[in-house]
Amino acid sequence: MHFDERERIIVLIDGANLYAASRALGFDIDYRQMLNVFREKGYLLRAYYYTALIEDQEYSSIRPLIDWLDYNGYTVITKPAKEYTDSAGRRKVKGNMDMELAIDAMELADNANHFVLFSGDGDFRRLVEALQKKGKKVTVVSTTESQPPMIADELRRQADHFVDLASLEKVIGRAQSERPPRDRYEDDEDYDD
Repeated sequence: MHFDERERIIVLIDGANLYAASRALGFDIDYRQMLNVFREKGYLLRAYYYTALIEDQEYSSIRPLIDWLDYNGYTVITKPAKEYTDSAGRRKVKGNMDMELAIDAMELADNANHFVLFSGDGDFRRLVEALQKKGKKVTVVSTTESQPPMIADELRRQADHFVDLASLEKVIGRAQSERPPRDRYEDDEDYDD
């Protein structure tokens, strides 16, 4: 990873996208170790984790992770997911956090030199460009190792640096068996569009 120890770093995590990418690669994320890695790279100002939650469920399988992140150095941004039934009668859940992430990034732009975006969503290409116009360096973390790749080509080309999540497995990964499986409900969107 390309960092200068004098940099002020902000980490932005698209929770649904990172979850899908790490699952596709066959490992889970060790979030404690992730913070340690970025603290060693420069001055970590904040690490934000964005996810949608299903409100009407008494217990959400993501709740323990959200609570842990909230108490252990992450700023967690959530909003209620929307439930709907598709044309085939299947129950779907949609929880897009792109707008929240983008607005926060632009509001924080004056405070940091380097943004690290954990997402492969091509919708963020314009955000990366806007941060770069403000003189910020942007590293995007996703993967080309999955089939299909989780990183949108236009996002990868726009980023100052691209880091394949697969290359970080030994640093921030842990076996999927180390914690119970989680339902995938955070975001019903395609990750590489």
